[in-house]
Amino acid sequence: MSELAVKICGITTAEDAVAARELGADYLGLHLSQGFPRSILPDEAVDIGLVAEARLVAVLVDESLDEAERIGELSGASVIQLHGDENREYAEELRRRGKWAIWKAVRVRDPEDVTRAVEALGTSVDGLLLDGWHPDRPGGTGVRFSWEDVRPARDHIPSDLKLIVAGGLTPGNVADVIHALRPDIVDVSSGVELDVRRKDPELIRAFVRNARGEE
Repeated sequence: MSELAVKICGITTAEDAVAARELGADYLGLHLSQGFPRSILPDEAVDIGLVAEARLVAVLVDESLDEAERIGELSGASVIQLHGDENREYAEELRRRGKWAIWKAVRVRDPEDVTRAVEALGTSVDGLLLDGWHPDRPGGTGVRFSWEDVRPARDHIPSDLKLIVAGGLTPGNVADVIHALRPDIVDVSSGVELDVRRKDPELIRAFVRNARGEE
């Protein structure tokens, strides 16, 4: 496994972006599809990227290919994270259109959700993000899935496919999920928030420290 990376998602302000980067975040996730609690506009993402000097992850939900390409280019995203019903062909085409990596989110109910996603996506994506399942929302719910139940499926994920784990992570449980699933990246949003659009620097500090086993 490569060195563990940390993604702080749902960033909405330059202030939070700078704090997250200074506290050790490797990736900053920005919700650039509209209509969600943490949504921001692509031009706001540009400002965040300039001040934070971090790799930006554009979180998108069922955008057209042309719109996803436009958002990716405008925001300067290093990664486009797909959280809707996008399929293999969509991911391949979007990856072809830019220099960004493609991560695909999977809402997990059981181990078979993971193995089916690996089989369906093949080499069309660069990362698989495991998130908690919610019947109505594509992500960002703070719902966790059973890490222990999914543990057997971990060995079915190819070594060249990054494993990103999200869904209900907190400073208190991040070490447990790392032990259970050996992810390449841990991803937190609500677990380090003061409220839905404000991050807590002390919680970010604790999350990063606990993820990396620092004293």
